This record gives sequence, C-alpha cells and structure tokens, in this order.
Amino acid sequence: MAFTLESPAFAPGATIPRQHTCDGADQSPPLRWSDLPAGTHALALIVEDPDAPRGTFVHWVLYNLPPDPPELAAGVSHQAILPNGARQGRNDFRRVGYGGPCPPRGPAHRYIFHAYALDGPVDLTPGASASELRQAMQGHILGEAELMGMYGR
Repeated sequence: MAFTLESPAFAPGATIPRQHTCDGADQSPPLRWSDLPAGTHALALIVEDPDAPRGTFVHWVLYNLPPDPPELAAGVSHQAILPNGARQGRNDFRRVGYGGPCPPRGPAHRYIFHAYALDGPVDLTPGASASELRQAMQGHILGEAELMGMYGR
C-alpha cells in the first residue's frame, strides 16, 4: 500500500535546494508524510543516488522514526539516536546521519527518498547500513512512498 511522502523544500522531480547539499549547509530537508497504512508503528527512510559513478550511493539511513507527528523538520542532527527515539545509520560517506547530494560535475543526479511504513520498530543498533535495514524490514513493510529530487553541478 502506498502513502504520500513530500517535502516543503522541493516538489517531486524538482531541484533540491543548495542548503540541503554539500555545496550549502548540508542539512537534511524537511519531510512530511500522510495516508499511512493502518497499523503503522514506525517509519524508515533510505535516501540514495542511483546515478552515482560507482553505483547506487546511500546518503541517509533513518529508522524507528515515530509516525506521529507526521513530519520531520529540516536539519536533523547527526546523533545516532535522536530525541524522538529514531536511530540513524551509516551513509556511504561513512558517517551517521544525513549526507546531502554531492555529485561530480556533469548532468544532474536523481536523489530518491524511499520511505517505509512498518508494523513496528526494527531491532537494529544505531549505525546500521542500508542493507542491514532492508534485511531487518523484510516481512514488516506495510507501505512504501518515494520522493525524488534532482541536483547537479
């Protein structure tokens, strides 16, 4: 079952503002979700660049995010465990938390925000990888949503 994921910072398919990239403040964009499936007790988020030169590059791994309130403010800290209990994993920059778009010079890349509605929290320690999160979510996904933004240099 699909639900809605959006950002007040950019429209689907539009350019991600500079402040949410490595060329700006490198802060995570604000996100909002709606129409979650019944029984959703946690959300997970994986942000990826499928156009990276060496294959898909992971920019953010976030899990055990409470579904309420239905939004995440811009500029999430790089703490492994957030005040709301959510946990952040390792991105492909080898850091915990959000790492914004930072493509090489050339055509714009796509940045896909994959959100997952889960029937409960996943049993992962902070700092997990995207592949560890995907494995832990198996059998627990109630719905999915995507938001794609572009960024180029």
